[in-house]
Amino acid sequence: MRRAWLWGLSAVLVIAAVAGSALSVFGRVDRPIVVGILHSETGPKAISEKSMIHAEIMAIEEINARGGLLGRRLKPVIADGRSDWPTYAQQARKLIDDDHVSVIFGCWTSASRKNVRPVVEEKDHLLVYPMAYEGLEESPNIVYTGATANQQVIPAVTWSHDVLKAKRVFLVGSDYIWPHTVNAIIKDQLRALRLELVGEDYIFFGSADVDDVIAEIVKAKPDVIFSTVVGDSNLAFYDRLRRAGVKPDQSPVISFSIAEDELRVLASADTVGHYAAWNYFQSIDRLENQEYVRRFKARYGADRVTSDVITAAYNSVYLWAQAVTEADTEEVGKVRQSILRQSLNAPEGVIAIDRETQHTWRPFYLAKMRADGQFEIVYTTQKPVQPVPYPFGRSRSEWDAFLNGLYAGWGNQWANPVKKPKSTPSQ
Repeated sequence: MRRAWLWGLSAVLVIAAVAGSALSVFGRVDRPIVVGILHSETGPKAISEKSMIHAEIMAIEEINARGGLLGRRLKPVIADGRSDWPTYAQQARKLIDDDHVSVIFGCWTSASRKNVRPVVEEKDHLLVYPMAYEGLEESPNIVYTGATANQQVIPAVTWSHDVLKAKRVFLVGSDYIWPHTVNAIIKDQLRALRLELVGEDYIFFGSADVDDVIAEIVKAKPDVIFSTVVGDSNLAFYDRLRRAGVKPDQSPVISFSIAEDELRVLASADTVGHYAAWNYFQSIDRLENQEYVRRFKARYGADRVTSDVITAAYNSVYLWAQAVTEADTEEVGKVRQSILRQSLNAPEGVIAIDRETQHTWRPFYLAKMRADGQFEIVYTTQKPVQPVPYPFGRSRSEWDAFLNGLYAGWGNQWANPVKKPKSTPSQ
């Protein structure tokens, strides 16, 4: 009897262990991998950032349709940055502390990223940042999948010098960290190329008050205008520029912020003939791109368009997903190491994470704006360009001092909080 009882007890224990193991495995399978999406759904930046959300959601849906990651589905949690820099930081903290996300895909402006960076570093977390930006930053907790200035801005300036034969340059931007820094990089390049800077001015973030800037451009008669004007301000900028008689065959704008998504809301009469510099355009003639565009339109509508930032957001999810698969875990620290080994045959061409800088190798394209809301590509490097976050014109300490000076001058903020009086002349 005792032996039979022991055998029975052993059988019960084995069954219980197997059942517990099964529950553990299936519990893991049933538990989703939660990912954070942090962009502006409201405010002046919503015009651009909503489409980044759509791209990230599409990538997540595609991955889930193939079985998810590690046998688990991805569950996105969307947080609204509200086009307000401090709100991004608050939402990032909520995504990490309350929603327990494994990664955050997010931000657009450098001001928003600068506010999120201390949060992800404090929490030792991971932000994947899919926007072209000025560089001058490296963080162990951020992977940068957009372009640095040497992959977007510097090639455009070189092209304008070599092809447009531009000698006189005007710089215009929105009044925050990215445009000021990009223009500092351009000015270093202008000195090296011996080109003349004939004007520089800034538009308060989100403002439609552009008349003074347009008047300066008309007076300066530049050969080329480099624009880092963002968001809704472009509606007024391009409209007033055309009304003032500034024509693209005489003073073309080369924009670092206007893409296909923005052209949907800008009047074609205001934009045709001007240029944009990016690392992706919807008109790229690659089978991978054509299939990607087809899927995007099938998901969101035939009238929708893709763009560089949309595609970088989409690529970001896949680069992270590859890292999760390779690491065999969604654990943040291990994924941060794994993602440094990732490359992708993306719609624009092969891209890869640079292990030293955590930025991304991407090809460069420059294109002319067309009446149909698309771009005619006029130049490309074809091959991916290595990211150089700190341009060679100044030392790293000099660039850091430049950024700190802007930050302190704006009352410890990454955007100018003071709208200049209309009567104040440009400095």
